[in-house]
Amino acid sequence: MNLSTQPFTPSADLARPSVADAVVGSAKTPLFIRKPNPDDGWGIYELVKACPPLDVNSAYAYLLLATQFRDSCAVATNEEGDIVGFVSGYVKNNAPDTYFLWQVAVGEKARGTGLARRLVEAVMSRPELAEVRHLETTITPDNEASWGLFTRLADRWQAPLNSREYFSTDQLGGEHDPENLVRIGPFKPEHI
Repeated sequence: MNLSTQPFTPSADLARPSVADAVVGSAKTPLFIRKPNPDDGWGIYELVKACPPLDVNSAYAYLLLATQFRDSCAVATNEEGDIVGFVSGYVKNNAPDTYFLWQVAVGEKARGTGLARRLVEAVMSRPELAEVRHLETTITPDNEASWGLFTRLADRWQAPLNSREYFSTDQLGGEHDPENLVRIGPFKPEHI
């Protein structure tokens, strides 16, 4: 299935539907998941700025992600082409069976639709990640949305979830909450 042209579906009960609508407010609005392109850099930057408590990187960093790391990132757009969701990450050079997820952002109007999970699963289902059996990320202890997402992913994928402190507040210059390294896996590709 070419995910770059398939609308997003919010149903958590369907394994991999290819066409559906996400309910946004009282109207149905189709959302599409695809690889990012150079024109998406600024839109990704604006989305992340609108999604506290995410750390905002430079517009240049998002442009690099949309070009140099496009095979391991995804954007979700609405019918007008506005970016309403984004996931970034990469396959680790020193552990080619591990995908490190850097950021997930979902715009306010698309929250509660399962879009974050769909973005992650869209990337994890790509041929470029066929050998990946572990998902890693870092999460601050108080980020309930991220903990919920990764707990649901581990349950859905029937895989263990482990966590440990990774970066302390001191390592982060005293101006950032500590980050826990969260690892899901090993998982079987057919569970994604």
